[in-house]
Amino acid sequence: MMLQNRVAVVTGGGSGIGAEICRTFAAEGAGVGVADIRLEAAEEVAEQIRRAGGQALALACDVADRHLVEEMADGVERELGPLAIWVNNAAVSYILPFLECTEEIWDRTLAINLKGMFLGCQAAVRRMLPRRQGVILNMSSQSGKVGNSHYAAYCASKFGVIGLTQSLAVEFAADGIRVNAICPGVVFTGMWERQLADYARKKGLRPEEVGPYLESKIPLGRLGTTQDVARTAAFLASDDAKYITGQAVNVSGGAVMR
Repeated sequence: MMLQNRVAVVTGGGSGIGAEICRTFAAEGAGVGVADIRLEAAEEVAEQIRRAGGQALALACDVADRHLVEEMADGVERELGPLAIWVNNAAVSYILPFLECTEEIWDRTLAINLKGMFLGCQAAVRRMLPRRQGVILNMSSQSGKVGNSHYAAYCASKFGVIGLTQSLAVEFAADGIRVNAICPGVVFTGMWERQLADYARKKGLRPEEVGPYLESKIPLGRLGTTQDVARTAAFLASDDAKYITGQAVNVSGGAVMR
């Protein structure tokens, strides 16, 4: 098992990519703190892990609230043990024209997608420094590599995630802490389903045409899956990736190659 006897936190772990990362980490031997703003969603994923014979703890957490992030981290260490892996995955996304992006939408996107990463990284580093080892994975996006219309707030936040990742990778490499970003392409999670109609309007498509349209832009010819991203996360969290830090790894079927 790649992550045997390690303890991980995954924010946004109650659904989509985060939930798949939680299940994959547990299958690889990690104890997992499933953190989500919706406690009932986190508990459902934690129960799936426990039924499969793994170890998991569900926790409620708003990643934009420093107190709640620190409280969540303390709870995981108290119940599962010292933190070895921290995955900052919680995010929001809106597809709308730039001039329709309100200050409230901008602030909410940056608070969760970027400030939440900052707070999570601080909580993780504080707990990893005394042991001089640890892995932090920050979920960026292919939209953190290439800008796109109607995604101003989201792109800004995800570009920022990569800059934060690189800065921390340099600062804490000598302390045994590796920091990498993951940049998924399109994965049809609940988040994508909720904004499907907005994307269709942007492109002048019917909602049912969006999937085939997106697949036509991907060299490997299919959309990504939550498993594609989760397996990448498990590799980067493991000792097999012990010489990898400061990277923003594309998981996009070749749609982005930079």
